[in-house]
Amino acid sequence: MENKERFPEWFQASLEEFASTSRWLRREREPSMYGDEETGLPPHKIYTRSYASRALKEAKMVVDAVSKVISEGLSK
Repeated sequence: MENKERFPEWFQASLEEFASTSRWLRREREPSMYGDEETGLPPHKIYTRSYASRALKEAKMVVDAVSKVISEGLSK
């Protein structure tokens, strides 16, 4: 976020959303792999298919945008 002006305008327009998605996925990483230690629930008892679909969709959005920025940068 501190260096957002270094990115293309189309990328800057979605940067807040990308940052939010990254924070959300970071928080979910450990319980999605190991479950919830306090309650003893395994990951498959915590997450639903629709939740996983949302995570995949949002992660793909960020990856696609970052891939586009990289390929634009390489073509310069």
